Amino acid sequence: MHNPKHTAVAMHSPQEDAALATLALSLLSAIGEGVGLAERNGKLIWANDMLAKLGPTMLERIAMACRQFQNEHPLPPPSVTLPSGWLPPKSESTLAEGDRFYELMLTPVNQQTIDAIGPSVGKWSLCLVVLVRDVSAAKRLQHRIDAIDRAGSELVRFERDTVRRLNAPERLKLMEQKIIAVARNLLHFDHFAIRLLDERSGKLELVIAYGLPPEFDSFTIRPGLEGNGISGYVAASGRSYVCADTANDPLYLPGIIDAKSSLTVPLRVHDKVIGIMNVESQQNKAFGEEERQLGEIFGRYIAVAMHMLDLLVVERTATNATITGRVELELQEPLADIAHEVEILEKDAANDPEHFAHLERIKKDLISIKNRLQYCTAGPAGLLGVEQAMAISASDPVIAGKRVLIADDEPRIRTIISCVLERRGAFVTVCESGDLAVQAMTDAATRFDLLISDIRMPGMNGYEVFAASRKAMPGLPVILMTGFGYDPHHSIVRASQEGLQSVLFKPFQVERMLDEVRKALTKPV
Repeated sequence: MHNPKHTAVAMHSPQEDAALATLALSLLSAIGEGVGLAERNGKLIWANDMLAKLGPTMLERIAMACRQFQNEHPLPPPSVTLPSGWLPPKSESTLAEGDRFYELMLTPVNQQTIDAIGPSVGKWSLCLVVLVRDVSAAKRLQHRIDAIDRAGSELVRFERDTVRRLNAPERLKLMEQKIIAVARNLLHFDHFAIRLLDERSGKLELVIAYGLPPEFDSFTIRPGLEGNGISGYVAASGRSYVCADTANDPLYLPGIIDAKSSLTVPLRVHDKVIGIMNVESQQNKAFGEEERQLGEIFGRYIAVAMHMLDLLVVERTATNATITGRVELELQEPLADIAHEVEILEKDAANDPEHFAHLERIKKDLISIKNRLQYCTAGPAGLLGVEQAMAISASDPVIAGKRVLIADDEPRIRTIISCVLERRGAFVTVCESGDLAVQAMTDAATRFDLLISDIRMPGMNGYEVFAASRKAMPGLPVILMTGFGYDPHHSIVRASQEGLQSVLFKPFQVERMLDEVRKALTKPV
């Protein structure tokens, strides 16, 4: 009758046992990890192929680990009965050799194994099981992740003095430089683009492009599982997309010349997709699981950084609007009181022409103060120094005779700018939207000399108007305007890369606008 503990061994013939032993050795050599038995003094009794092929230096370090294990976990005396449920000790450590990293695990031979083999196990019952795993790839990936985490933390860190010193486009430019540095130096991305979702138009607007041709922005892309390329698919699904072969992927839209593969990851803030990052390569299957994982990590930092930039601009806009509103409320009462007192004094000065003239001057100044206050408190819908500029009606040698196209959806802004320029001799065409401005350039019988366009308008945004002007009238000077630096499409940075003349931040001084107009009209094409 067989002992149940020995059933697994006794049920086979010697020939079957030999065959099973050979099969077991083959399996142990094929598992991709080093496996062996070692005495507690470090002598290796048996090893599979991977463990046996390790260099002498690494084998000696394993032997030292075995001796250390014996010092920390000596064998209990034979007379000691181990308690029920006792678990054998285990030792885990990481060994490095050159650019290779290994995880080493040591543990005594399992008691169940000893019982199953029976008395023939002999001194092997005192040995240690050695398990060695090559984790070099995992370590290298972790090192890259750590490097991206450090770079990403720097990306979202905003120094107070820097924020105060730079305007919105300058902050974005600084952000662009940081993103490019990380993408190239840590991720080795040489051709990539970042698109952000414009809530008003529903488009994925190109914000940052590096190593890509100008026609890369010729597509109108919206979030969508079909019909909007890989970028639209990723924005709609929120899932990364690795294109291993651009020639055979129906979603791929043309990017760099001879592109062979691409990687596109979503940019998320919490659970919301705010844009995408698209990377292209001229190599086949350039992007795998590791690149996808790293791209997603970097994408999260980019999303947070971009979101913070927008919050800073929105905060500045709201703060300025609040302050200007309070100023207007605070001054209304004392100004009204002064006007009332002037009316009383005028009655007493009816027979004193000189005194009456002074009071009339005070009344005019009060009206002027109210008008200027209205312009100031109008925020982005108003300009500064309007009254002084409108008082001048004289031909300007630089501006006179020039054809100027103005695009702004704010009637007050259109009226002020057009009147100021017309008073200085310019011929002005006014459009209330970007679409109408583009149509005016396309249909114009004669060439315009200058385009002044707002950034945030219904339909086409400032960059789209700027880009259209480059096609309709190459070399046409362009001045963009924005309220408090608000630039949701990041038009300023994109246009600046392509020759934008200048930017005016509302509410700006009209005289400052005139200076920029003169510079634009006299700058060589």
